[in-house]
Amino acid sequence: MNIESNRRALRLSYFTVGYNVLEGVASLLAGGAAGSAALVGFGLDSVVESLSGGIMVWRFRTDRPHADAERAEHRAVRLVGYTFFVLGAFVLLDSARKLWAGERPEGSTLGIAITLVSLVVMPLLYVAKRRTARTLGSRSLAADSKQTLACMGMSAGVLLGLVLNRWLGLWQADPAVAIIIALLLFREGREALREGTLCCC
Repeated sequence: MNIESNRRALRLSYFTVGYNVLEGVASLLAGGAAGSAALVGFGLDSVVESLSGGIMVWRFRTDRPHADAERAEHRAVRLVGYTFFVLGAFVLLDSARKLWAGERPEGSTLGIAITLVSLVVMPLLYVAKRRTARTLGSRSLAADSKQTLACMGMSAGVLLGLVLNRWLGLWQADPAVAIIIALLLFREGREALREGTLCCC
């Protein structure tokens, strides 16, 4: 039972990495084309989340003794934590500049589609990870499932900003959402450095 659950956890982790890479690249391309700070921030977050998923892949594939695996995972998570701070600073400065300069992003149908897909995929992935974590008694996979759930909330926020900009002309919503994303990136980095875990988005 545990062997099968471990395989399921590994498959879920592989899916998380692959999905976040695709989502990140698509969001960065769509954000760059539309001048959307929110989409760019969302894409950068997805790319870093794929690194987090990579840590989970390594965690379930490793044959190291438990203590060695814990130490190696802690070091890897700290590196990801520093990355969150760097990207958070970039997103914050870029979105603040766009607000100050009155730089209006274009509407992004692709961005809306990306966030809608995320709102479908993330809850399903959360439930699958949560169930597998309970079966394995895995705290790291349980934390990863919470991160997936938090990403759903971020997707909803980005979608709201894109919709307000495209159909209501409230262009300020886009950089405002990007600032919120930057703050979430800072929080994720702080948690990673303080706790050695990745438990929020």
